[in-house]
Amino acid sequence: MSEARDSQILLSFDAPPLPGDVPERLPSPFAPGPPVRLARIAAEALQQRLRLEQARWEELWRPGGGKMFGVLVVAAAPGRWASLCAFSGMLGGAWTVEGFVPPVFDPEARAAFLPTGEAELAEMGRRHAELTEQCARLALSPQGRESELRRLEAHRREVSHLRAERSRALWQQLSTVFTVPNARGEQRSMSALFAPRPPPGGAGDCAAPKLLACAYRHGWKPLALAEFWWGATPLGGGRQSGAYYPACDNKCGTVLPFMLEGLEVDPAPARPAPSLEEGAVRVLHEDATLLVVDKPHGLPSIPGRHSPGRDSVLIRLLERFPDLTSAHFIHALEPEVSGLQVIARDTTTQAALQRQLARAEAEHRHVAWVDGLLPHEQGRIDLPLRGTTSGALEALANPRHGKQALTDWRATQSSEARTRVLLWPRTRHAMQLRIHAAHPSGMGLPIVGDARFGVEDTRLMLHAEGLGFTHPTSGERREFSSPAPF
Repeated sequence: MSEARDSQILLSFDAPPLPGDVPERLPSPFAPGPPVRLARIAAEALQQRLRLEQARWEELWRPGGGKMFGVLVVAAAPGRWASLCAFSGMLGGAWTVEGFVPPVFDPEARAAFLPTGEAELAEMGRRHAELTEQCARLALSPQGRESELRRLEAHRREVSHLRAERSRALWQQLSTVFTVPNARGEQRSMSALFAPRPPPGGAGDCAAPKLLACAYRHGWKPLALAEFWWGATPLGGGRQSGAYYPACDNKCGTVLPFMLEGLEVDPAPARPAPSLEEGAVRVLHEDATLLVVDKPHGLPSIPGRHSPGRDSVLIRLLERFPDLTSAHFIHALEPEVSGLQVIARDTTTQAALQRQLARAEAEHRHVAWVDGLLPHEQGRIDLPLRGTTSGALEALANPRHGKQALTDWRATQSSEARTRVLLWPRTRHAMQLRIHAAHPSGMGLPIVGDARFGVEDTRLMLHAEGLGFTHPTSGERREFSSPAPF
């Protein structure tokens, strides 16, 4: 394929397609499996280009640095076929890169208000982090300072609420000025497409919407589309470099159906109806002050900042318990982790439970399989963590400047080259158990299925199976259990 003279983004085929290679209708972007031959030829040409420019895009091969790329074959004129190339999100820190189609949104419209809003969010985030650290220190102090802790907690929640509201307002402003076209020449804003819920972060920034919008702007007819992953495997696993994947359901599942209106397109494959029992959040205990729930694997505890309506434990519980907020979650389990979690329904209960966990008066027991055999039957990992989850494994711990992180463990079973262990996190840090298991100064053995620090498997073999605490109101000791599904 060679670069066309009339455009830096339109690549002409070196030879005309073979008879039967041009589809009568655009194949559905949501169809699984390899793309049609015409799109595959264009995709392989882009992959070859990325190989030749590997030094330029070295960040794609850093941990978690890979991304989706896409090609769209178009009829640029009667008897002339060509292709467009796109990437998801940004590439090399830029929205616009030579040889790729531009983003769908108007960069000038965003620049008019986005930098100011981002600066405000950064300052609120810094203040929230300070208050969180002050509350954590106060929770470890002797009794008698409950009123001060409640005051700080109230202030922290207020800052969190203001930050969330500002973030939502900024994203709403972004999604209102972000409009997408369809083949009929109509325009619709992101906020209108996803109404009444706000659009998820990154909606419209995938490769497919960029490609279609560019084709419509120039009057080119879309013929065949392909999207593939290129670079390092995602930190959460699930994708391999060079493999083809259908358009995502979360964002493109709403954006593309509108953009495709006016085109002849193959119907999207039917989606299987979800089971009512599969992935359900089980409420094991409820009273006026707290809840204990059993979270399924794959479900976030709370939605993200830019997608407050995203499916999560909180969203599923709100209809039944409308007083809940993300601040009530004493420990927000990662999406990949299943099992028990306790949710406070008022600030006094929240502070009491946090105090019990900090003083090891409450127990949150996890079970896991680790990938390898341990030389001892039990131990304690005292490995301070930096308080971030970004970066290489060795960089996530810092014995000199990190925050204290303690995990007790005991081996209970071994099978071939794996060991089943019980884990008791005595402190609460993001991904603490996964880091402590995989780090050379911890167990040195990643949890089975941990695609970030080990090898991808059917799932992350980590489950919160036991929870025990003294009820802050009744004074009764309560114990809950949830057998591991592995």
